[in-house]
Amino acid sequence: MQMQTITDPQLVEDRTIYGTLILEDGTQFEGKSFGYRQAQAGEVVFSTGMVGYPEALTDASFEGQLLVLTYPLIGNYGVPEQALWEDERIHVSGLIVSNYIDTPSHAQSTMTLATWLKQQKVPALEIKDTRRLTQHIRQHGAMLGKIVFEQDIPFYNPDQENQIARVSTKKLVRAGKGNKTIALIDCGAKRNIVRSLLKRNVEVITVPWDYALFAPEQPLHFDGIVISNGPGNPKYATATINTIRTALEHNVPTLGVCMGNQLLTLAAGGDTYKMKFGHRSQNQPCVMNGTQRCYITTQNHGYAVGDIPEGFAPWFSNANDETNEGIKHISKPFMSVQFHPEAAPGPVDTEWVFDYFLEKIR
Repeated sequence: MQMQTITDPQLVEDRTIYGTLILEDGTQFEGKSFGYRQAQAGEVVFSTGMVGYPEALTDASFEGQLLVLTYPLIGNYGVPEQALWEDERIHVSGLIVSNYIDTPSHAQSTMTLATWLKQQKVPALEIKDTRRLTQHIRQHGAMLGKIVFEQDIPFYNPDQENQIARVSTKKLVRAGKGNKTIALIDCGAKRNIVRSLLKRNVEVITVPWDYALFAPEQPLHFDGIVISNGPGNPKYATATINTIRTALEHNVPTLGVCMGNQLLTLAAGGDTYKMKFGHRSQNQPCVMNGTQRCYITTQNHGYAVGDIPEGFAPWFSNANDETNEGIKHISKPFMSVQFHPEAAPGPVDTEWVFDYFLEKIR
């Protein structure tokens, strides 16, 4: 068997390299590099999940962000095969951890996290005091930052660009078979949304964020619409908002997930706002409106619903800070949740949301 020659010296380099995380307020954290040695800038956010770093890194909702993982052991179970990722590539601009483990132990591991990061050209730093860094973000809010090595670079604000357009599919993709068809508007969809729908025996047609679902020149049969998760400021996705508005006018059953909650709100006449530091974890408690039921959910978002649109009512609220976690129309089959019912990673307490939505179609 012919051996493959590795030409990138970073993939074989064994000397210790240090880099610096610089926040926009001037705060600096030095750390040991274990990723690709390339400066990157973005918004610094933190996630408190104990597991699921492969899913988090490949979640398109993290596009343009430098992710701080607060759990102290990262890399200990390596990287699974690509079929188990949430997208085909890493989406975070950079990674910050407290303790990187370079000796993974797991049956599904195919490589170390460091190898994966270097292959995908994503910088990563091991900063021992991630507790202080996280407390700083909690106090001052998510802020711009940059990972630098030898050369400095300017800060970059992902909220000033349409991040959804950067991560959405460029083509129409069909999957599954069934007597009902779901159009999935891809704003940065995690693969487990499609997996969750397919195991409920429906056909899923994934379309780009700006696809004209109701254009007469490109007729597409579908029985319901799912609006996926995605990154950045939802107000940039004007094409998606207009499509959802048309769907509401035609009474098409519609389910929004994460970013989909915000886009449905905007299409129906409500409003959204940027949170101080967002929700990024697998332990967010959400209470169903009008009940005492509390569900533990996976979340990843920096924006939230502020004004509930007319004709809708709150469906869920966050038990920690009482922010909106979903809306539902009082009489029509329109609904959305701010959390991830498909999980990946995290609890599957709310997977029933897909069944509830499909009942409205069937």
